[in-house]
Amino acid sequence: MIVSRASVQTETILLVAIVVVALIYFLFFRNRASGEQAGSERGTPRIGDRRPAAPQRPPEPSQRGARPAAAEADEVVPESIDVEEQPARRVSLAPPAAQPARADAAKRAPAADAAVSRAPDVQTLRRGLGRSRDSGGVFGRLKALFGQNQQIDPTLAQQIEEVLLTSDVGTATTQTLLSRIRDGLDRGELTNADAVWRALRQEAVRTLNIDGRAGGGIAVRQKPTVVLFVGVNGAGKTTTIGKLATQLRASGKKCVLAAGDTFRAAAVQQLVIWGKRVGCEVVHGKDGADPGSVLFEAIKKAEALEADVVLADTAGRLHTKANLMNEMQKIARSASKALPGAPHETFLVIDATNGQNALAQAREFKEALEISGIVLTKLDGTAKGGVVLGISDSLKVPVRFVGMGEGPDDLHEFSPERFVDALLGDERAA
Repeated sequence: MIVSRASVQTETILLVAIVVVALIYFLFFRNRASGEQAGSERGTPRIGDRRPAAPQRPPEPSQRGARPAAAEADEVVPESIDVEEQPARRVSLAPPAAQPARADAAKRAPAADAAVSRAPDVQTLRRGLGRSRDSGGVFGRLKALFGQNQQIDPTLAQQIEEVLLTSDVGTATTQTLLSRIRDGLDRGELTNADAVWRALRQEAVRTLNIDGRAGGGIAVRQKPTVVLFVGVNGAGKTTTIGKLATQLRASGKKCVLAAGDTFRAAAVQQLVIWGKRVGCEVVHGKDGADPGSVLFEAIKKAEALEADVVLADTAGRLHTKANLMNEMQKIARSASKALPGAPHETFLVIDATNGQNALAQAREFKEALEISGIVLTKLDGTAKGGVVLGISDSLKVPVRFVGMGEGPDDLHEFSPERFVDALLGDERAA
């Protein structure tokens, strides 16, 4: 069959046209797909999309990639997010060293509200003496003796005596308190309940004023003033030092703590914790180190730091009482060698819940050392608040502080008048 040249040329041109059109379509759609992908990654309008581009919003927290500086400034990464998978995100603007500082400041914040040598109000003392003021305590039982219709006569003194003796006031102190009441009843001067109450309270205040000394905080007359804390184990020496250090620091005083109870590792650790919490330098040695050398070093450290007060802990138990008392005397001599006149105060810490049982131990310390004050702890844990009268009168040493709780604010400067008002006073008179 004969095919004309014109027909062949026409078919060739048509084939070439088809190939060109196919190539154009192929290139067009490939470029369009590439443009869509690039636009999706850049957040720009897609190629061939005639819709106006929507304003770009900040990426969601779950998206990765670069972020505006304003978004980073306030960002805090939750703990559930893996920071390593998002290296572009910042955990915190604060330098790492600033975060522990804030934590330490938060721990010390309660100390800023405390005050040194602050005498509590009567209502605070009454709450602390709640057990002594209830029906089974000394106040409640004495109050029960005075009914509105009860006749006041000399036999009332015998009933008061029974209440005081069973409230750990002690035999000698009870007789001292009742001497004026008996005289007043015999002479007919105390003719009503109010008069008897007034007489009893006056005698209680007089008993607590030892040689004209009554209560009072630590007087910092020289730098450093060295205060030695002694007493049996469990009385609360270490805790008392921590509370007092908190109050001193809050009043602007610089303190050094001496961990002199080297025979009990827990006491050293406890004092170190108090020191970190309050912000005080703590001087301590190895387990079983010489307590006297620890106090000597603490005094020298306080002098170098120009500290105001040294608060020194001591042991409360050794193999025998003689060994313990010898150790206490040695510690006192070490303090004197480090600083003439030291220790300036020696506080005997007594657990009020032990009552009269603590008196024998207290007398041992008083014979070995010159005790300048008593700290009665755990007074809120006993219904026998009259123990304060017995201990103060028996030892002839003034009570300086009373503890009625666990917090630093629960260590109070002692005031005989306020204490007696809280123990024996009527709420209606407050």
